[in-house]
Order: sequence, then structure tokens, then C-alpha cells
Amino acid sequence: MARYDGEFEFQNETLKAGVRIMTPVLAIETVAAGGGSVCGFDGSRLFVGPRSAGASPGPACYGAGGPLTVTDLNVYLGRVLPEHFPFPLDMAAVRKRLEELLLQMQLDLPHGTALTVPELAEGLLLIANDHMVQAVRKVSVARGFSAAEHVLVGFGGAAGQHVCSVARSLGIRQVLLHPLAGILSAWGMTLARPQLMRQVSLLMPLDDSTTAQLESEQRRLTDDLLCEFRQQNPDLRSEPDVSVSLELRYAGTDSALMVSQNTGTCLRETFEEQHRRLFGYDRPGWAVEIASLRICVRLAERAGDPAEIFEQTGDESSASEKTTTTEMRIGGQLRTAPVFLRDQLMAGQIIDGPAILCEPSSTVVIEPACRATVRASGAILIDVLPADAADVHSAADSRPQEDRVDPVQLEVFNNQFVSIAEQMGETLRRTSISTNVRERLDFSCAIFDCSGRLVVNAPHVPVHLGAMGETVQAIRRDHPDMRPGDVFVTNDPYRGGSHLPDVTVVSPVFCTDSAAADFFIANRAHHAEIGGIVPGSMPPFSRNLAEEGVLIRSRRLIDQGRFCEEELKQLLFSGAWPSRSVADNLADLAAQAAANECGAVLLRRLSEAKSVETVQSYMSHIQTAAARRMQACLRRFAAPECSFQDALDDGSRIQVRIKIQDGRATVDFTGSADVHPGNLNANRAIVTAAVLYSFRCLLNEDVPLNAGVLDPITIILPDGLLNPPAGTTPAESPAMVGGNVETSQRVVDVLLGALGLAAASQGTMNNLTFGNRQFGYYETICGGAGATPTSAGADSVHTHMTNTRLTDPEVLEHRYPVRLQQFSIRRGSGGTGRHSGGCGIVRRIQFLEPLQVSMLSQRRTRAPYGLAGGQPGQPGRNSLQEGSRTIDVGGCFSMSVSAGTVLTIETPGGGGLGSTTDESGDQENS
Repeated sequence: MARYDGEFEFQNETLKAGVRIMTPVLAIETVAAGGGSVCGFDGSRLFVGPRSAGASPGPACYGAGGPLTVTDLNVYLGRVLPEHFPFPLDMAAVRKRLEELLLQMQLDLPHGTALTVPELAEGLLLIANDHMVQAVRKVSVARGFSAAEHVLVGFGGAAGQHVCSVARSLGIRQVLLHPLAGILSAWGMTLARPQLMRQVSLLMPLDDSTTAQLESEQRRLTDDLLCEFRQQNPDLRSEPDVSVSLELRYAGTDSALMVSQNTGTCLRETFEEQHRRLFGYDRPGWAVEIASLRICVRLAERAGDPAEIFEQTGDESSASEKTTTTEMRIGGQLRTAPVFLRDQLMAGQIIDGPAILCEPSSTVVIEPACRATVRASGAILIDVLPADAADVHSAADSRPQEDRVDPVQLEVFNNQFVSIAEQMGETLRRTSISTNVRERLDFSCAIFDCSGRLVVNAPHVPVHLGAMGETVQAIRRDHPDMRPGDVFVTNDPYRGGSHLPDVTVVSPVFCTDSAAADFFIANRAHHAEIGGIVPGSMPPFSRNLAEEGVLIRSRRLIDQGRFCEEELKQLLFSGAWPSRSVADNLADLAAQAAANECGAVLLRRLSEAKSVETVQSYMSHIQTAAARRMQACLRRFAAPECSFQDALDDGSRIQVRIKIQDGRATVDFTGSADVHPGNLNANRAIVTAAVLYSFRCLLNEDVPLNAGVLDPITIILPDGLLNPPAGTTPAESPAMVGGNVETSQRVVDVLLGALGLAAASQGTMNNLTFGNRQFGYYETICGGAGATPTSAGADSVHTHMTNTRLTDPEVLEHRYPVRLQQFSIRRGSGGTGRHSGGCGIVRRIQFLEPLQVSMLSQRRTRAPYGLAGGQPGQPGRNSLQEGSRTIDVGGCFSMSVSAGTVLTIETPGGGGLGSTTDESGDQENS
């Protein structure tokens, strides 16, 4: 999926097949719901994709023993006609696959299923369409555009069977299909104009002082590209086109926007207009900088003359004579539909749905309440007309509501809930001003049911997501008088919070006249500054909660629509160590409230379409399905009892014993250390998040991370390191900042060790802060992952409870008085074994002016353990070099450094798993 508005959109970073690509590429969102996508049932939920049947064996209908796919659904439902396919189709194989799937559902679901085979086929098609809808929203709504303001252009062999349904779901009123839509990618490659593109970093202000330098760099780059282009294309018949774009951003931020110089408009005005649309605000008077310059050179005209692709051969009389009809299942019933062939079509011809158009390379389904017009070019323009629900409803919607769960609607609702959480996250990222949120992505968004139990989340930070449910439930208890328009805020670790920098905003969602909220929406974001004894609010040696920053107990952020700015400002300025960035705190809180409002609007819209009761019931069904899958997993677990223990660097013990019986588990942390005198205490919410994450890893199935996963699990937490009692004041309450980032990692290592899932990973987030009175900087640093029974550990990644990024080296050096001398893999730091542990990294930073530098880290004295004969990973090491003197500063330090001082951080490697000696006694390579 991609969006086009006169110019192609590019992005400097993208994720393809799990690989992060840092180079300019077209902004395309892929979706695993094409014709070859495999359809199935996992024991509780139906799924479509991401696995594909490929060309061999292909869909079941190809007759080569392939699985059930989306193509098979369209064939079975009469949307693809076997008689117009280029080779014979095996209809019996399709029916057999559907009947087998239905039988599996009847056996696996607690109450069976009331679906018929045709309803199952149409339901799976509904799920496939929903995947496509969510992908379109990622390239439109998530980037500040309304999908309804666009025309949907379909291409690919299966697109024509889905475009009408997808367009209607998105509110799009027109669909355009090229005459060669089925092979449009191949056709486009033959017509694509050769081009060269080059992008260089500039990092200069956008003002008159740099105009000459910018023009000089632009001329140099353009001349080089034109010379290279002419060498590659010696037969040019005309001068190539040259387009110039600048990547602009507000000074001090990383979110850059590409602005074309070819428009002739003021660059700053164009940039600020784009910024307002995408991020919701601009910054009048704020300095704008040029991050990079991009030049593109391409042929001015398309190479060659394309062959005529639409030949009008039909006429009105012959078209009516040749038209046949077929039966197609749509909207839960069979419809008679005329069938048109491409060679029958005439320019200007109008076809009302339902109808089928058979192209040489694809099939187009014109659904009811749609009207297709044949353009002179041969393209098909489909108008999606307003329609009654009865004209377009799905098979699942047509059946009477029953007590049993509809597996089709279960999957569709889950996808829609996840999409809402993802759009909340995108809104928060776009509207926030802090580096932590917008660039490091240190935030999480989730949806909760009326009792505050987690339903779905976007794939954000695990230590946030598992803990937020307790926060929502605490808010619900503390404020029984909540009303529409209220929004609440807290960072209290003793009310489900993690640590003070993580600020949670909770919004009750009222869809009815009920006095109680129907749902809850929440997000948690790490504020880079919330006060405390060191800049960055991550003190290595805090002894109580007061030293870590400003405590925001459960209170209203917005009171019936009024933003409580003055009250919050007074709170953030209060105490012995107030926040150093109150304006940023307030701006980010406003962004968090905006993200919640985005989620609330979407949830209300869904409730209006489906009813509050239906939405609530499927929230419960999703949790129940997760609980059932967890119970099945526990019944398969081989060991009825297992235990493990490890310790923090100072010897504080973390011990767990897990008992599993009858599909339930008891996770008992009795024997763990007493309350920590420093800040490594982890509250119940943090430990719960670690348990949820670890057992979700044990499950190892595509099951939503929600409260249901924990239903079969009982957690026993005696008072102590993992459940410190709160004091009457922050100064009397145990410190917590390190428990969230460090102890949580060690809890996961202990749980995974007990379950035999993985050797220890680096076991730390390597929290680095530096700054002065003018700024503060915070980052977490990657390391090695532990090996598993099936694979080696990954090198140099953020592991387990963290899922954030590191600042780009170029941005780091440009924005802060530091030089990154080395950032490399720490070779040999992973433990050896049948599967080796991942390697840590070496990060060497030179400070260019006097600064306060702090480090909070673990695994500097106790190595990450290996499992089943695997060797431990190398522990980490932090050292400072001043002149010729180098000192080991340990895992935690806070000190003032002079200009020229170099900090070297060597992060731990992961543990290995399994002996390097195989059964014959020979040594294996590790």
C-alpha cells in the first residue's frame, strides 16, 4: 500500500521482513493478505497470513496439495470463475480444505461453532479485507491524511476481488483499476523512467546565512548526478528532469519532513503547513534546520511508445448477446451476477453491481451498491455508492446473535482494537515534542475493558504494557466520580506505575448514559525529566522516591474538558528536586491526552457501528481466548515444577519456583531479597509485566498480549525487593527507578531460566544520562541476547523488557557536545555453546565540555548465565579515560567530567545454551 499526491513519498527508514533499512525508499506498507495468503485456525482464532502458499504448491485449487488460501475463498464463493482461469481448478480440494477447517473448529472451540462452510469462507475473506484496510490506514490516517479523500487504486491479480469492500470500509468513494491491473507491477517496470537519486547530510540552519552554501552544494551534487546519468544513458533525446528536495526539521528535533524546492513556494511555510497536518502543531519563530539535500535526475519522457492496451471491440448489441450470468455469494446470500469479458467492453459503458468482469490477468468483482464505468483508456472507475447495511453486510453479521463466540468476529474485533492502539501511538509520536517519545519511541498505548483489564496493546514497550492494567484499576478505584471529559494522570509506582519518569495518562470512555465508564484508554510515556537529584531523573544512587523526582499521585489531568495546566505546573515545580523541564512535561502530557482522545473517538465509532454490548463482549472473548491458549500451553509443559535463582550485582537474590498443574501455574518468588536500600526495588506491577512477558514467550503463538494470558497464573509476592511496601510520604517510600529498568530484566532472566526457554540475555538496559543546567540526555543501550534451544542469541539488540531505540550517531553529535568515537559489536562477548549467546556492543563517547554523567547498569560483576552446559556471556564494563589514566567506574556512577574525557561502555553478551560436545564426543563449532 502506498499514497500518491502528485509526488512519490519516500522514507529514510523502513522495516522489511524484520530487517531495518536505513536508506531512502518508497513509502510502501506491505500486507500479508494476498491471493496466496494461507488461511487457518490456531485453536481459538481464525487467521489469514502472513504465511503464503507461494507459486508451489500454491492454493488448494491448483491441485498440487496446497493449503487453503485467499484465492481458494474467492473461487469457492464464485468471485473467481474456474472457466475463465488459465488452467483447470480443483474445486473438490477447496471444499475439502474448508470442511477440514470447520471440523477442527468444532473440535477445538469449547462450544463448537455455528458457522457453515460458506459462512466460514466469507468470514475468512472478511478478515483478509480487514488486514488490507488496516494497511491503508497506516499510509493515510497515521500520516495525517484522510483515506476518504483519496481514490483507491488496485493492482495485483487478487486486488479486483477486494477493492470494493476495502474502499467501503475506509469511506473511499471511488476505485480505479488499470486495464492491466493484474500485472501492473511488471508493466510498470517496463515503463519506469531510469533515474538517479542522491541524498547528502547538511545539518545547517534554514536562513539567509546559509543560502550561498546550500546553492553551492546543490549545484555540485546536481552536476555530478547529471554527468553520471548521461554516462549511463548515452542516447538521451532530451534533457533529463531534475528535482530538488530538502529534509527540514525544527532545530533540536529528529522528525524531519521532505519539502520539494520545485513547488516555488516558501520552504518554511510549506514545511510548517506539513508539520501542522502531520503533527498537529507548529512552532512559530522556532529555528528550522536543513537535515539533508536530495537530488533526483530522471528521463523527461517515458522511454519508447507503449503498445495499445485497450482495444474497443464490442458494441452495445454484441455485449448484451455475449453476457452470461453466474452465482456469487456475497453479503451472506447467493446473488445472480452478469459476467463481462474485457473484449466486450466499450468506452463509456456502465455496469451496476453485483457483476463480474473477467480480465486476461485478473478478475474484478463489482459489489452491490457499486457502479463501474469503462474509461476511454480502458481503465475501470468504480463508484462506491451509499447503501443500506442490508446491501453490504457480511455473512457473520447476517446470522442471529448467539451465546457462542463467532471466530470471524473475534479476529476482526481483535484487529480493529490493535489498529486503534497503533493509531493512538502514532498520534502520541506525532504530537509529542520530546526526543524520548518521538525518536526513541519510549512509550506504549493500550485499550482496557470496563474493569481496567488489558484487552490489546500496540507492540510497544513490554515493561509498560504488563503494568498499566494495575494503574487503570487504581485510577478506577481512586476516582469513582469520573465523568465524560475527564482524563487522569499518575506516575505513582505504588498505584501500578513503573518508575517516576514513566507518566501514565488514563481516559475513561463513555458511550452510553451509564454512570460508569464503558471502556478505558491509556498510554505511558517516559519523560526525560521529572525532577530528582540528577538531570534526566535516572539517579544511580537514589535511596527514596523523593530523590527520584516529582510524584504525581492519581489526579485529573483534564477536568470535564478543562486542561488543569496551572495545578500541574505548581506540582511539577514543587518539592526539593522539581522538574527541570516543566514546559516539556506539560506539552507531552497534552500529547498523551490527544492520543487517548484519538483512541476514544475510534472506540466510540466502533461502538456506534456494532453496539457497546457487542464490543464489550468481544473484549471479554479475546481475553478468554488468550486464557484458553495459555491453559493448553501449560498442560503441554513437561515439568510440573521448576525453579531458578540469580542475583543482582550486589548479591540481592531473585528466586522463583513455578508449579504447573491442570493447566494452571503458580509463580512463587518467596526467597527473594528484602527491600533494597537503593533504587533496585520492583513493585508488583513491574513483576506482573515480567511474568506476562515471559509466559507469553512460553506460549510462542500469535495470541494477543492481554490480561487473559495471566488468568491461569497465580503470582505470589512476599514483601521485599519485588514488592516493597509504600511509605506514608515519598521520602519514606523505597526508591524504584532502577527496579523498572534493571530488576525487571533480571526477573525475566530468572523466569526464562526456570522455564528452560533461554539463557540469560544482557540483563540490563545500560541507562546513560549526561547533561548540565541547559540540557539533559538519556538513552538505553543494546547488548547480547541469550541463546535458545533452537537458535543462537542475537547480537547487539535491546532485549526483553525494553523495546526502544538509540539516537542516531549523526544526530547525537550534532545536537550534544559529544563525539561518538566507537559504536561496534563487542566480538566474543557472547557465551559459547551448541547455540552461542549474542554479542554486546562497545560504545565509546568523548565529552567535549564539562558535564554531569551518570550510569545505572547491572551485569558488571555477575555474568549472564548459560543453560544446559552453555557458557556464560561476558559481563559488561564501564570505564572513564582522562588523559592517560583509565579507571573502571563500575555498574553505577555519577560524576562530573572535564572536556576530553572518554566514557567506554562495553555491554554484556548473552549466555550460550547447550554443550559444545555432541553425542559422539566431537567438538562442534560455536
